[in-house]
Amino acid sequence: MVKICCIGAGYVGGPTMAVIALKCPKIEVTVVDISVPRITAWNSDQLPIYEPGLDEVVKQCRGKNLFFSTDVEKHVSEADIIFVSVNTPTKTQGLGAGKAADLTYWESAARMIADVSKSDKIVVEKSTVPVKTAEAIEKILTHNSKEIKYQILSNPEFLAEGTAIQDLFNPDRVLIGGRETPDGQKAIKALKDVYAHWVPEDRIITTNLWSAELSKLAANAFLAQRISSVNAMSALCEATGADVTQVSHAVGKDSRIGSRFLNASVGFGGSCFQKDILNLIYICECNGLTEVANYWKQVIKVNDYQKNRFVNRIVSSMFNTVSGKKIAVLGFAFKKDTGDTRETAAIDVCKGLLGDKARLSIYDPQVTEDQIRRDLSMNKFDWDHPIHLQPASPSAVKRVNVVWDAYQATKGCSWGLHSY
Repeated sequence: MVKICCIGAGYVGGPTMAVIALKCPKIEVTVVDISVPRITAWNSDQLPIYEPGLDEVVKQCRGKNLFFSTDVEKHVSEADIIFVSVNTPTKTQGLGAGKAADLTYWESAARMIADVSKSDKIVVEKSTVPVKTAEAIEKILTHNSKEIKYQILSNPEFLAEGTAIQDLFNPDRVLIGGRETPDGQKAIKALKDVYAHWVPEDRIITTNLWSAELSKLAANAFLAQRISSVNAMSALCEATGADVTQVSHAVGKDSRIGSRFLNASVGFGGSCFQKDILNLIYICECNGLTEVANYWKQVIKVNDYQKNRFVNRIVSSMFNTVSGKKIAVLGFAFKKDTGDTRETAAIDVCKGLLGDKARLSIYDPQVTEDQIRRDLSMNKFDWDHPIHLQPASPSAVKRVNVVWDAYQATKGCSWGLHSY
Protein backbone atom coordinates (compact mmCIF):
# COMPACT_ATOMS: atom_id res chain seq x y z
CA MET A 1 0.00 0.00 0.00
CA VAL A 2 1.29 3.46 -0.93
CA LYS A 3 1.68 5.66 2.13
CA ILE A 4 1.23 9.42 2.07
CA CYS A 5 2.11 11.70 4.96
CA CYS A 6 1.22 15.39 5.15
CA ILE A 7 3.14 17.63 7.54
CA GLY A 8 0.71 20.34 8.65
CA ALA A 9 -2.95 19.88 9.63
CA GLY A 10 -4.27 23.29 8.62
CA TYR A 11 -6.66 24.70 6.03
CA VAL A 12 -4.74 23.10 3.15
CA GLY A 13 -3.34 19.87 4.57
CA GLY A 14 -6.47 18.64 6.33
CA PRO A 15 -9.06 19.01 3.52
CA THR A 16 -6.63 17.98 0.74
CA MET A 17 -5.58 14.77 2.49
CA ALA A 18 -9.17 13.96 3.44
CA VAL A 19 -10.24 14.09 -0.21
CA ILE A 20 -7.21 12.07 -1.36
CA ALA A 21 -8.12 9.41 1.22
CA LEU A 22 -11.75 9.39 0.05
CA LYS A 23 -10.87 9.11 -3.62
CA CYS A 24 -7.95 6.68 -3.15
CA PRO A 25 -9.12 3.98 -0.70
CA LYS A 26 -6.01 1.87 -1.36
CA ILE A 27 -3.67 4.67 -0.24
CA GLU A 28 -2.98 5.19 3.47
CA VAL A 29 -3.02 8.90 4.29
CA THR A 30 -1.74 10.34 7.57
CA VAL A 31 -1.82 14.01 8.54
CA VAL A 32 0.72 14.96 11.20
CA ASP A 33 1.20 18.11 13.27
CA ILE A 34 3.10 19.01 16.43
CA SER A 35 -0.01 20.77 17.79
CA VAL A 36 -1.74 18.33 20.13
CA PRO A 37 -4.98 20.39 20.37
CA ARG A 38 -5.24 20.57 16.58
CA ILE A 39 -4.76 16.82 16.06
CA THR A 40 -7.15 16.08 18.93
CA ALA A 41 -9.75 18.22 17.18
CA TRP A 42 -9.23 16.40 13.86
CA ASN A 43 -9.91 13.15 15.71
CA SER A 44 -13.06 14.51 17.36
CA ASP A 45 -16.58 15.39 16.27
CA GLN A 46 -15.65 19.10 16.27
CA LEU A 47 -13.07 19.63 13.52
CA PRO A 48 -10.59 22.52 13.99
CA ILE A 49 -11.69 24.27 10.80
CA TYR A 50 -15.07 24.85 9.20
CA GLU A 51 -15.50 24.02 5.53
CA PRO A 52 -18.80 22.91 3.95
CA GLY A 53 -18.69 19.18 3.24
CA LEU A 54 -15.41 18.56 5.12
CA ASP A 55 -17.04 16.92 8.13
CA GLU A 56 -18.72 14.26 5.99
CA VAL A 57 -15.53 13.45 4.05
CA VAL A 58 -13.41 13.09 7.20
CA LYS A 59 -15.94 10.87 8.95
CA GLN A 60 -16.17 8.54 5.94
CA CYS A 61 -12.41 7.90 5.91
CA ARG A 62 -11.08 8.52 9.41
CA GLY A 63 -9.83 5.34 11.03
CA LYS A 64 -9.91 3.47 7.71
CA ASN A 65 -7.25 4.98 5.47
CA LEU A 66 -7.16 8.52 6.93
CA PHE A 67 -5.35 9.16 10.19
CA PHE A 68 -4.35 12.22 12.22
CA SER A 69 -1.31 11.96 14.48
CA THR A 70 1.26 13.91 16.48
CA ASP A 71 3.86 11.16 15.93
CA VAL A 72 5.46 13.15 13.16
CA GLU A 73 8.77 11.32 12.79
CA LYS A 74 7.23 7.84 12.66
CA HIS A 75 4.83 8.63 9.84
CA VAL A 76 7.35 10.70 7.87
CA SER A 77 9.81 7.81 8.09
CA GLU A 78 7.24 5.33 6.77
CA ALA A 79 5.82 7.49 3.97
CA ASP A 80 6.50 7.13 0.25
CA ILE A 81 5.17 10.62 -0.58
CA ILE A 82 5.48 13.50 1.91
CA PHE A 83 3.38 16.63 1.43
CA VAL A 84 4.72 19.65 3.31
CA SER A 85 1.97 22.11 4.17
CA VAL A 86 3.51 24.30 6.86
CA ASN A 87 3.26 28.06 7.35
CA THR A 88 5.37 30.37 5.20
CA PRO A 89 4.71 33.67 6.99
CA THR A 90 5.97 37.04 5.87
CA LYS A 91 9.27 37.93 7.56
CA THR A 92 8.90 40.49 10.31
CA GLN A 93 12.60 41.29 10.69
CA GLY A 94 15.89 40.97 8.85
CA LEU A 95 16.47 40.93 5.10
CA GLY A 96 13.17 41.27 3.22
CA ALA A 97 11.13 42.10 6.32
CA GLY A 98 7.54 42.93 5.43
CA LYS A 99 7.74 41.25 2.00
CA ALA A 100 9.83 38.09 1.83
CA ALA A 101 8.52 34.71 2.94
CA ASP A 102 9.95 33.26 6.14
CA LEU A 103 10.97 29.67 5.37
CA THR A 104 11.89 28.76 8.96
CA TYR A 105 9.15 26.15 9.27
CA TRP A 106 9.89 24.70 5.85
CA GLU A 107 13.58 24.39 6.64
CA SER A 108 12.80 22.65 9.94
CA ALA A 109 10.52 20.22 8.15
CA ALA A 110 13.19 19.44 5.54
CA ARG A 111 15.85 18.81 8.18
CA MET A 112 13.50 16.53 10.08
CA ILE A 113 12.71 14.57 6.89
CA ALA A 114 16.43 14.12 6.27
CA ASP A 115 17.03 12.99 9.85
CA VAL A 116 14.32 10.30 10.03
CA SER A 117 14.13 8.95 6.48
CA LYS A 118 15.31 5.42 5.84
CA SER A 119 14.00 5.02 2.28
CA ASP A 120 13.67 7.09 -0.91
CA LYS A 121 11.05 9.86 -0.69
CA ILE A 122 9.03 12.15 -2.92
CA VAL A 123 8.73 15.48 -1.09
CA VAL A 124 5.87 17.67 -2.30
CA GLU A 125 5.70 21.43 -1.74
CA LYS A 126 2.07 22.11 -0.86
CA SER A 127 2.70 25.43 0.92
CA THR A 128 2.95 28.56 -1.18
CA VAL A 129 6.67 29.21 -1.45
CA PRO A 130 9.01 31.62 -3.27
CA VAL A 131 10.45 30.59 -6.60
CA LYS A 132 13.58 28.44 -6.18
CA THR A 133 12.56 27.15 -2.73
CA ALA A 134 12.83 23.60 -4.09
CA GLU A 135 16.51 24.25 -4.80
CA ALA A 136 17.16 25.15 -1.16
CA ILE A 137 15.17 22.15 0.08
CA GLU A 138 17.13 19.87 -2.25
CA LYS A 139 20.40 21.12 -0.77
CA ILE A 140 19.25 20.36 2.77
CA LEU A 141 18.00 16.88 1.85
CA THR A 142 20.92 15.83 -0.34
CA HIS A 143 23.51 17.17 2.13
CA ASN A 144 22.02 14.87 4.77
CA SER A 145 20.92 12.16 2.37
CA LYS A 146 22.65 9.08 3.87
CA GLU A 147 22.44 7.68 0.30
CA ILE A 148 18.67 8.15 0.27
CA LYS A 149 17.24 9.65 -2.90
CA TYR A 150 14.79 12.55 -2.75
CA GLN A 151 12.71 14.09 -5.49
CA ILE A 152 11.15 17.49 -4.87
CA LEU A 153 7.84 18.33 -6.51
CA SER A 154 5.81 21.53 -6.45
CA ASN A 155 2.06 20.94 -6.20
CA PRO A 156 0.50 24.27 -5.19
CA GLU A 157 -3.09 24.38 -4.02
CA PHE A 158 -5.68 26.55 -5.76
CA LEU A 159 -8.49 26.19 -3.23
CA ALA A 160 -11.02 28.85 -2.38
CA GLU A 161 -12.11 28.70 1.24
CA GLY A 162 -15.83 28.09 1.53
CA THR A 163 -15.77 25.87 -1.56
CA ALA A 164 -12.54 23.93 -0.87
CA ILE A 165 -14.12 20.47 -0.88
CA GLN A 166 -15.89 21.07 -4.18
CA ASP A 167 -12.68 22.60 -5.56
CA LEU A 168 -10.84 19.41 -4.59
CA PHE A 169 -13.55 17.15 -6.04
CA ASN A 170 -13.68 19.08 -9.30
CA PRO A 171 -10.53 21.20 -9.71
CA ASP A 172 -9.97 23.61 -12.61
CA ARG A 173 -6.47 22.16 -12.77
CA VAL A 174 -3.93 20.23 -10.74
CA LEU A 175 -0.41 21.57 -11.22
CA ILE A 176 2.65 19.38 -10.67
CA GLY A 177 6.15 20.72 -11.21
CA GLY A 178 9.32 18.63 -11.07
CA ARG A 179 12.83 18.22 -12.34
CA GLU A 180 13.22 17.53 -16.07
CA THR A 181 15.27 14.39 -15.39
CA PRO A 182 14.26 10.70 -15.61
CA ASP A 183 13.90 10.49 -11.81
CA GLY A 184 12.06 13.82 -11.72
CA GLN A 185 9.60 12.69 -14.39
CA LYS A 186 9.09 9.40 -12.56
CA ALA A 187 8.19 11.32 -9.39
CA ILE A 188 5.78 13.53 -11.33
CA LYS A 189 4.07 10.41 -12.68
CA ALA A 190 3.77 8.92 -9.18
CA LEU A 191 1.92 12.00 -7.91
CA LYS A 192 -0.08 12.31 -11.12
CA ASP A 193 -1.28 8.72 -10.62
CA VAL A 194 -2.70 9.71 -7.22
CA TYR A 195 -4.77 12.56 -8.63
CA ALA A 196 -5.77 10.50 -11.68
CA HIS A 197 -8.07 8.46 -9.42
CA TRP A 198 -10.64 11.22 -9.87
CA VAL A 199 -9.18 14.16 -11.85
CA PRO A 200 -9.39 13.97 -15.68
CA GLU A 201 -5.94 13.71 -17.24
CA ASP A 202 -6.37 16.89 -19.29
CA ARG A 203 -6.72 18.87 -16.05
CA ILE A 204 -3.41 17.63 -14.62
CA ILE A 205 -0.75 20.04 -15.81
CA THR A 206 2.94 19.17 -15.51
CA THR A 207 5.71 21.80 -15.63
CA ASN A 208 9.21 22.39 -14.40
CA LEU A 209 9.67 23.22 -10.71
CA TRP A 210 10.07 26.97 -11.10
CA SER A 211 6.99 27.39 -13.28
CA ALA A 212 4.84 25.57 -10.73
CA GLU A 213 6.18 27.61 -7.81
CA LEU A 214 5.65 30.91 -9.64
CA SER A 215 2.21 29.96 -11.00
CA LYS A 216 0.70 29.99 -7.51
CA LEU A 217 1.98 33.50 -6.76
CA ALA A 218 0.90 34.67 -10.22
CA ALA A 219 -2.63 33.26 -9.89
CA ASN A 220 -3.23 34.94 -6.53
CA ALA A 221 -1.76 38.21 -7.77
CA PHE A 222 -4.07 38.22 -10.80
CA LEU A 223 -7.16 37.48 -8.67
CA ALA A 224 -6.27 40.17 -6.14
CA GLN A 225 -5.62 42.59 -8.98
CA ARG A 226 -9.20 42.12 -10.21
CA ILE A 227 -10.59 42.89 -6.77
CA SER A 228 -8.48 46.02 -6.41
CA SER A 229 -9.48 47.08 -9.93
CA VAL A 230 -13.22 46.94 -9.23
CA ASN A 231 -12.73 48.54 -5.80
CA ALA A 232 -10.83 51.42 -7.40
CA MET A 233 -13.71 51.73 -9.86
CA SER A 234 -16.21 51.80 -6.95
CA ALA A 235 -14.60 55.01 -5.67
CA LEU A 236 -15.02 56.60 -9.10
CA CYS A 237 -18.61 55.37 -9.28
CA GLU A 238 -19.46 57.06 -5.99
CA ALA A 239 -17.85 60.30 -7.17
CA THR A 240 -19.76 60.34 -10.47
CA GLY A 241 -23.15 58.84 -9.56
CA ALA A 242 -22.55 55.56 -11.38
CA ASP A 243 -23.59 52.25 -9.75
CA VAL A 244 -20.59 49.95 -9.32
CA THR A 245 -22.85 46.88 -9.34
CA GLN A 246 -24.17 47.85 -12.76
CA VAL A 247 -20.71 48.72 -14.04
CA SER A 248 -19.17 45.43 -12.89
CA HIS A 249 -22.12 43.50 -14.35
CA ALA A 250 -21.65 45.19 -17.72
CA VAL A 251 -17.87 44.68 -17.67
CA GLY A 252 -18.20 41.06 -16.55
CA LYS A 253 -20.39 40.22 -19.54
CA ASP A 254 -17.33 40.65 -21.76
CA SER A 255 -16.23 37.07 -22.40
CA ARG A 256 -12.60 38.19 -22.37
CA ILE A 257 -13.01 39.43 -18.78
CA GLY A 258 -15.73 37.36 -17.10
CA SER A 259 -17.75 38.13 -13.98
CA ARG A 260 -15.80 36.36 -11.24
CA PHE A 261 -13.86 38.45 -8.69
CA LEU A 262 -15.53 41.64 -9.91
CA ASN A 263 -17.74 42.32 -6.89
CA ALA A 264 -16.85 45.56 -5.11
CA SER A 265 -16.21 45.07 -1.41
CA VAL A 266 -14.38 46.40 1.63
CA GLY A 267 -11.24 44.76 0.26
CA PHE A 268 -9.70 41.33 -0.10
CA GLY A 269 -8.55 39.31 2.91
CA GLY A 270 -7.49 35.76 3.63
CA SER A 271 -4.14 34.12 4.12
CA CYS A 272 -2.92 34.26 0.52
CA PHE A 273 -3.49 37.37 -1.53
CA GLN A 274 -1.57 40.06 0.34
CA LYS A 275 1.16 37.71 1.54
CA ASP A 276 1.72 36.27 -1.93
CA ILE A 277 1.76 39.66 -3.65
CA LEU A 278 4.30 40.95 -1.11
CA ASN A 279 6.40 37.88 -1.83
CA LEU A 280 6.08 38.51 -5.57
CA ILE A 281 7.12 42.15 -5.05
CA TYR A 282 10.21 41.04 -3.13
CA ILE A 283 11.18 38.55 -5.84
CA CYS A 284 10.80 41.26 -8.49
CA GLU A 285 12.94 43.68 -6.48
CA CYS A 286 15.64 41.02 -5.96
CA ASN A 287 15.75 40.53 -9.72
CA GLY A 288 16.06 44.26 -10.40
CA LEU A 289 12.52 44.58 -11.79
CA THR A 290 11.59 47.79 -10.00
CA GLU A 291 8.77 48.82 -12.36
CA VAL A 292 7.15 45.39 -12.11
CA ALA A 293 7.42 45.48 -8.30
CA ASN A 294 5.79 48.94 -8.23
CA TYR A 295 2.94 47.67 -10.41
CA TRP A 296 2.04 44.94 -7.92
CA LYS A 297 2.53 47.27 -4.96
CA GLN A 298 -0.38 49.31 -6.26
CA VAL A 299 -2.74 46.33 -5.86
CA ILE A 300 -1.94 46.31 -2.13
CA LYS A 301 -2.23 50.10 -1.88
CA VAL A 302 -5.70 50.12 -3.45
CA ASN A 303 -6.80 47.38 -1.06
CA ASP A 304 -5.64 49.42 1.95
CA TYR A 305 -7.23 52.53 0.44
CA GLN A 306 -10.59 50.76 0.10
CA LYS A 307 -10.63 49.68 3.76
CA ASN A 308 -9.67 53.17 4.96
CA ARG A 309 -12.26 54.75 2.67
CA PHE A 310 -14.96 52.45 4.07
CA VAL A 311 -14.20 53.46 7.65
CA ASN A 312 -14.07 57.14 6.70
CA ARG A 313 -17.47 56.90 5.00
CA ILE A 314 -19.03 55.45 8.15
CA VAL A 315 -17.54 58.10 10.40
CA SER A 316 -18.45 60.98 8.08
CA SER A 317 -22.04 59.75 7.74
CA MET A 318 -22.44 59.92 11.53
CA PHE A 319 -21.57 63.58 12.02
CA ASN A 320 -17.83 62.84 11.81
CA THR A 321 -17.68 60.85 15.02
CA VAL A 322 -18.62 57.35 16.14
CA SER A 323 -17.39 57.90 19.71
CA GLY A 324 -19.63 55.98 22.11
CA LYS A 325 -21.92 54.79 19.30
CA LYS A 326 -22.78 51.11 19.01
CA ILE A 327 -21.98 49.58 15.61
CA ALA A 328 -22.91 46.01 14.66
CA VAL A 329 -20.45 43.95 12.64
CA LEU A 330 -22.17 40.98 11.02
CA GLY A 331 -19.46 38.56 9.96
CA PHE A 332 -15.82 38.66 11.05
CA ALA A 333 -14.20 35.93 8.93
CA PHE A 334 -12.67 37.08 5.65
CA LYS A 335 -15.49 35.53 3.59
CA LYS A 336 -18.68 33.54 4.03
CA ASP A 337 -18.72 29.76 4.69
CA THR A 338 -15.43 29.80 6.60
CA GLY A 339 -14.20 30.53 10.10
CA ASP A 340 -10.84 31.79 8.83
CA THR A 341 -10.05 35.30 10.05
CA ARG A 342 -6.51 35.61 8.67
CA GLU A 343 -6.05 39.08 7.14
CA THR A 344 -9.82 39.63 7.18
CA ALA A 345 -10.82 43.16 6.17
CA ALA A 346 -12.98 43.21 9.31
CA ILE A 347 -9.84 43.60 11.44
CA ASP A 348 -8.83 46.88 9.81
CA VAL A 349 -12.41 48.17 9.78
CA CYS A 350 -12.91 47.32 13.47
CA LYS A 351 -9.56 48.83 14.44
CA GLY A 352 -10.42 51.99 12.52
CA LEU A 353 -13.75 52.33 14.31
CA LEU A 354 -12.25 51.51 17.69
CA GLY A 355 -9.67 54.22 17.01
CA ASP A 356 -12.57 56.68 16.95
CA LYS A 357 -13.90 55.16 20.21
CA ALA A 358 -16.87 53.28 18.74
CA ARG A 359 -18.53 50.42 20.62
CA LEU A 360 -18.62 47.26 18.50
CA SER A 361 -21.06 44.37 18.65
CA ILE A 362 -19.65 41.52 16.55
CA TYR A 363 -21.50 38.42 15.34
CA ASP A 364 -19.98 35.50 13.45
CA PRO A 365 -21.23 31.95 14.17
CA GLN A 366 -17.98 30.35 12.95
CA VAL A 367 -15.49 32.50 14.89
CA THR A 368 -14.88 32.31 18.64
CA GLU A 369 -14.78 35.36 20.87
CA ASP A 370 -11.19 34.56 21.84
CA GLN A 371 -10.13 34.48 18.18
CA ILE A 372 -11.81 37.82 17.48
CA ARG A 373 -10.14 39.48 20.46
CA ARG A 374 -6.78 37.93 19.54
CA ASP A 375 -7.07 39.17 15.95
CA LEU A 376 -7.81 42.70 17.09
CA SER A 377 -4.69 42.66 19.28
CA MET A 378 -2.26 41.39 16.64
CA ASN A 379 0.41 43.27 14.80
CA LYS A 380 0.81 42.80 11.07
CA PHE A 381 1.88 39.27 10.05
CA ASP A 382 1.46 37.84 13.59
CA TRP A 383 -1.50 35.77 12.37
CA ASP A 384 0.57 33.31 10.32
CA HIS A 385 2.64 32.08 13.24
CA PRO A 386 1.68 29.22 15.61
CA ILE A 387 -0.95 30.17 18.15
CA HIS A 388 1.45 30.01 21.11
CA LEU A 389 3.50 32.78 19.45
CA GLN A 390 0.45 34.99 18.98
CA PRO A 391 -0.64 37.59 21.56
CA ALA A 392 -3.24 36.64 24.14
CA SER A 393 -6.67 38.23 23.97
CA PRO A 394 -6.21 41.73 25.39
CA SER A 395 -8.31 43.10 28.17
CA ALA A 396 -7.73 46.48 26.51
CA VAL A 397 -10.35 45.80 23.82
CA LYS A 398 -13.11 46.79 26.23
CA ARG A 399 -15.42 48.33 23.66
CA VAL A 400 -15.86 45.04 21.78
CA ASN A 401 -18.81 42.80 22.57
CA VAL A 402 -19.01 39.43 20.80
CA VAL A 403 -22.53 37.98 20.61
CA TRP A 404 -24.02 34.76 19.26
CA ASP A 405 -27.18 36.15 17.72
CA ALA A 406 -27.43 38.57 14.79
CA TYR A 407 -30.47 40.33 16.26
CA GLN A 408 -28.67 40.86 19.56
CA ALA A 409 -25.73 42.32 17.63
CA THR A 410 -27.90 44.92 15.94
CA LYS A 411 -30.10 45.83 18.91
CA GLY A 412 -29.71 49.52 19.72
CA CYS A 413 -27.11 50.09 16.99
CA SER A 414 -26.36 53.30 15.16
CA TRP A 415 -24.95 51.40 12.19
CA GLY A 416 -24.67 47.84 10.92
CA LEU A 417 -21.83 46.43 8.79
CA HIS A 418 -21.88 43.20 6.82
CA SER A 419 -18.25 42.27 6.30
CA TYR A 420 -18.61 39.70 3.50
